[in-house]
Amino acid sequence: MAKKRRKKQESDHIDESWLLPYSDLLTLLVALFIVLFAMSSVDAQKFQQVSQAFNDVFKGGSGVMEYPNTKPPETADDSESQSKNEQISGLGAKDQKELSEMQQKMSDYIEENNLQGKVQTTLNGEGLLLRIRDNVLFNSGVAEVGEGNRQAALEISRLLEMDIPRNIIISGHSDNIPIKNDRFESNWELSAMRAVNFMKVILENKKLDPRLFSAKGYGEYQPIASNETAEGRAKNRRVEILILPQGGQENNTPPAKN
Repeated sequence: MAKKRRKKQESDHIDESWLLPYSDLLTLLVALFIVLFAMSSVDAQKFQQVSQAFNDVFKGGSGVMEYPNTKPPETADDSESQSKNEQISGLGAKDQKELSEMQQKMSDYIEENNLQGKVQTTLNGEGLLLRIRDNVLFNSGVAEVGEGNRQAALEISRLLEMDIPRNIIISGHSDNIPIKNDRFESNWELSAMRAVNFMKVILENKKLDPRLFSAKGYGEYQPIASNETAEGRAKNRRVEILILPQGGQENNTPPAKN
């Protein structure tokens, strides 16, 4: 009787041996999806962290998920370079290289001709930007380049002499102090006319092709500093020259001269 009861208890017991491989399979699937997600983000650092974590669990720190870290420890220069790359991430590698070389040449010219206080150069996602404070060129509330400032404008024009033709956009900007007189209804008109008049002086340099140039006025709507202080307003009153990368050229770009 006891033997029959024992057999019945054994037959009623559910075989759970399948749970072990099933749980292992689920764990591996979860690991696979996490790895695929990490790889899809194209982030080597995240992939390294994820693979290391799973290797520690499954292989004691080594295994097929190992991602060799050949990158040296990040230094302060690396961080600065990374920030710069993020800033100009809108440019392709070729454009970035060409414009960086152009920027270096311009920086050398600016230093040699003592233009540091007049012109700044920077790379951004659109191209190479030359920023010029308007008090270098214009009197307050005036759109015409002063006679005493024409030489500075012509010196700046030499920065735009390039072997490869590129489209160039000249933009005018103002502070937020309203202006309304017989000539200008608003800062829109003032900033636009400053850009146009500056462009006219620039194009007195016969080495430049007028077909490559255009002008815009942004009024007070693209400030680079606070308009709450006189110093900030002075920074916002400016003219900018944007040199477009080759990839951003318009269809009417003339062929390069031999």
